[in-house]
Amino acid sequence: MAFHSFNGRFVAGVALTGFMLAAAGCQSSDNGILGFGKKDATPPPPPDPKVLSSQLQAYCPKVTLRDGTAFFNTYAKSGPKPKKKPDVAAEEAAQPAVDAAGVDQPDDSAKIIYQASITDVTRDCSRANGSLSMKIAVAGKVVPGPMFTPGSITMPIRIAVMHGTEVLYSQLHSYQVQVTDPSSATQFVFTDSNVVVPEPTAKDYQAYAGYDEGAPKVATDKPRKKKAAATN
Repeated sequence: MAFHSFNGRFVAGVALTGFMLAAAGCQSSDNGILGFGKKDATPPPPPDPKVLSSQLQAYCPKVTLRDGTAFFNTYAKSGPKPKKKPDVAAEEAAQPAVDAAGVDQPDDSAKIIYQASITDVTRDCSRANGSLSMKIAVAGKVVPGPMFTPGSITMPIRIAVMHGTEVLYSQLHSYQVQVTDPSSATQFVFTDSNVVVPEPTAKDYQAYAGYDEGAPKVATDKPRKKKAAATN
C-alpha cells in the first residue's frame, strides 16, 4: 500500500509540475518568464522633420515688404520763409514756450508732387553650380499730387536677401518712371534679375523689397586746397 501511495503522490507531483511549466511557457511567449523581455507598447517618438531634397529644389524664398517701405513721396521745395514783422516777433517771444512733443507737425500733403506705392511683389528662382538665382519683381503705381508737374520720378528701390542676420544680397536701384497724366495713376513694374546667393541647405532665407531713402551718400567732395599765403 505504501508503494502505491508513493506512486500516487509522485504522479500527482509530476502532473502539477508539468502544468506549471506549461503555464510558464505560455506566459513566456509574450512577456518572458517573470516579466523579463516584456514588450513596450509605447510608440517611438517621431523622427526630427527633415527637408527633403525635392522640397529644397522647389524652395524659392518669399519676398516681403518691411514696415514703412511701401510708400515714397516727393515734395516741392519750399521757398524762403518770409521775415517776421518786429511786433509779431516780439509777441511770439513773449508767449510761454510750448513743449515740442505737444506741437502738431506741419502738414506737407499740399506740397506732394508724386506719391508712389508698391502694391505687389513676386519672385522666380533657378539653381546652377551651387547658387540660387532669383528674379524679384515689384509692381506699383505713381499718383500725381497737388504740386504735380509732368516729368519723371526717380524711386529708390532696394532688393535684399537675408539668412538670419547675414546679408546675402543687397542692392539699391534708382528706378525712373515717366508720369504725364495728372488725372490718373501711372502703373510700373520693376525687376531685379541679378540676385544670386548661395544655394540654401534649409528653407530659411528671406527676401525683402521696398523703398529705401536712407542709403548712405557717397562722399564726392574733393579736399579743398589750402589758400596760398597772401604776399605783400
